[in-house]
Amino acid sequence: MDLTQGTEVEKNARAKKMMLWFGIVSLLMGFAGWTSAYIVSSSREDWSSDILLPNSFLYSTLAIIVSSFCYMLAKNAIKNGENAKGTKWLWITLGLGVLFVVLQFSGFSQMVADGYYFTGPTSSIKVSYIFLIAMVHVVHVVAGMISLLVVLYNQNKGKYSTENYLGVTLGATFWHFLDLLWIYLVLFMFFVK
Repeated sequence: MDLTQGTEVEKNARAKKMMLWFGIVSLLMGFAGWTSAYIVSSSREDWSSDILLPNSFLYSTLAIIVSSFCYMLAKNAIKNGENAKGTKWLWITLGLGVLFVVLQFSGFSQMVADGYYFTGPTSSIKVSYIFLIAMVHVVHVVAGMISLLVVLYNQNKGKYSTENYLGVTLGATFWHFLDLLWIYLVLFMFFVK
């Protein structure tokens, strides 16, 4: 298929999708680097293998998984011309995104209460990696929430229809990526001691 063929709208849509995938691949490379460094560092003498992840991280995992299903339902509703239903599912997705972030910070607080700090004399390299990896993911979830707010704004302005819902598709793709990335990260941190 020649990427230069098609209408301006089709070419614009392909370009936006390509940009999103370039961004996703670059994020994957960053997190692959951090998790690789985590594995390499686990052979250090000062590595603490007895640190447990806070329960809030597991609850936040459930919240982000459910939010992905809600985003899927929103996209399908908008695609089928059910705009009010689509808007409702977008708001629920946003609420679950906020819940995810709140639970992450609850997990950070739980770690600090247990005496595990990001840096300092009572910190360890493993704890620093857990804070770093989880916090960088939270920053990207906040970016996903900002993109979701843009989708909600455009939805409320009536910019999406059964023929034109590219913004919803792009937002949902990024959100699903963040969901799958967190599932990988939490499983990685749980199983790689």
